[in-house]
Amino acid sequence: MAARRRSDTRFHHVHGANVRMDPSRTQATRVESFANGLCFSREPLGPGQIFLVEIEEKERGWCGHLRVGLTAHDPQSLEVVPEYSLPDLVNLGDTWVFAITRNHNRVAPDGAPARAQGFLSEPYLLIERARIPRDKLVGRSRPGRYSRLLDDLYRTNVLPPTARRSRIGVLYAPRPDGTADMHIVINGEDMGPSARGLPAARPLYAVVDVFASTKSVRVIQVDYGFPSLQTLCRLVIQKHVVHRLAIDGLDLPPLLKNFCKYE
Repeated sequence: MAARRRSDTRFHHVHGANVRMDPSRTQATRVESFANGLCFSREPLGPGQIFLVEIEEKERGWCGHLRVGLTAHDPQSLEVVPEYSLPDLVNLGDTWVFAITRNHNRVAPDGAPARAQGFLSEPYLLIERARIPRDKLVGRSRPGRYSRLLDDLYRTNVLPPTARRSRIGVLYAPRPDGTADMHIVINGEDMGPSARGLPAARPLYAVVDVFASTKSVRVIQVDYGFPSLQTLCRLVIQKHVVHRLAIDGLDLPPLLKNFCKYE
């Protein structure tokens, strides 16, 4: 049986001029303006290793949202951190960045079945040969007692990609020809290959641009290996309810109910 291991991902000490890091370098906050919010992973990602962040804070008054991607540039080699990931960092070459939008949806290939709504009932997200535990991939808002809008989001298990507590990750999956595909994962769903032909033999760093209406993000650590007994129990409970709000009616301790709703 494979041992569980944690991917200790953090932000690089090289970042945009308007970014403030917490002491652990797992939270990045843009302290002014709407730009100069570029961040990088501390180390290059391994094949199939996801760099996952959660949107902690939003700021009204700006147009645009979080941007994520990969770069083959070592952040320490940059003479000046670009003001923007798009287009500045991309224009340096060997960089692939995409803007996350409110309606960022996966486009299924022709003939592929539509995505089923409801719980993410499988314990792993499979991308090529990568096997990523879903346990940490799903972010959830906390609806108010009378919030019909968020209740509807709970019923359909959908959280807007740009919403607070949404979780967004980036990784690369090697191909047999020696290149790699970049994948963006939004709240547990793979958006498909966002870019192809990446140089898999070169170190690839995650890029997170804390841009415009996205003010603060936090790195989420992902445990790899077999799911815990706690996670397996949650999956069993989820399979026997119609939607997440139905968990409130179960005769379970409040902490367990919250855990079963990914809170």
